[in-house]
Amino acid sequence: MYQYQGFWYNCGILGVGPLAVQDHFKALPCDILIASIPKCGSTWLKSLAFSVMNRRSHPPTQHQQHPLLSFNSHDLVPGLETKLYNNNFNGNRIPNPDILPSPRLLGTHMPYTSLPQSVTLSGSRIVYICRNTKDNLVSWWHFLNKIRMNVSLEPMKLEEVFEMFCEGVSAFGPFWDHVLGYWKFSLERPQNVLFLKYDEMVTEPSLHLKRIAEFMGCPFSSMEEKEGVVDQIIKLCSFENLSNLAVNKIGTGDNDFPNSGFFRQGKVGDSANYLSPEMMEKLDCITKQKFHGSSLTL
Repeated sequence: MYQYQGFWYNCGILGVGPLAVQDHFKALPCDILIASIPKCGSTWLKSLAFSVMNRRSHPPTQHQQHPLLSFNSHDLVPGLETKLYNNNFNGNRIPNPDILPSPRLLGTHMPYTSLPQSVTLSGSRIVYICRNTKDNLVSWWHFLNKIRMNVSLEPMKLEEVFEMFCEGVSAFGPFWDHVLGYWKFSLERPQNVLFLKYDEMVTEPSLHLKRIAEFMGCPFSSMEEKEGVVDQIIKLCSFENLSNLAVNKIGTGDNDFPNSGFFRQGKVGDSANYLSPEMMEKLDCITKQKFHGSSLTL
């Protein structure tokens, strides 16, 4: 792990991806970034955003031909620092995102303050998703151990990851600083940042999917809503459907990491099955302290 501009990165996974993004990526006004700290629902959000944007060419009812059946959502919506500009996967080659179809749909886990200045200056739109702190921690712990198993390392104990998380040491963390950065920008420029909460999306997926479509510039027509297109996309991108697809059960992505690693349960409140009351109280206390005066609650 190394710290850069106040946030933590895993050099073994990312190489110099974040630095390469800052040096080489030039945002366009039509770009749409799907942003989050890891394990906040980005796999689901990428699937939804891709399906919304491409619903004309790939109707959600055409299950046999839909790209989500053959590709993991992280392949369809490539991450800037994790895929496009990651020298561990691309060697010394600098990619050319200009060949991607417009509008470009891209992903990032980088904090807002570390994004290239062109993102702000160009007027690119960002769809950001966050999650309650306790569920994020437990999900990250499970994911971290899947990564470690994949490279034959011993799993880390929850207590150890918990202490590191509380100190801000987690991928792209501190968690609270990451969330606050995008939250403040969403208040300053709501036309450029749509701030979503995973817990609320799970409760009212239809409402938030329509918000996402409108923000991305491709709102659902009254006819589409009448024909059930919104519900079709929600069903196509549901945890139950995506996690049972062959590409996400036995397929692998970059670095031979299994796509199944991106799917566990997706439930809200699952952290209560792992964290002690003392752990939960400490996380709540830190969250309240960090978010004080921001009007943000998780």
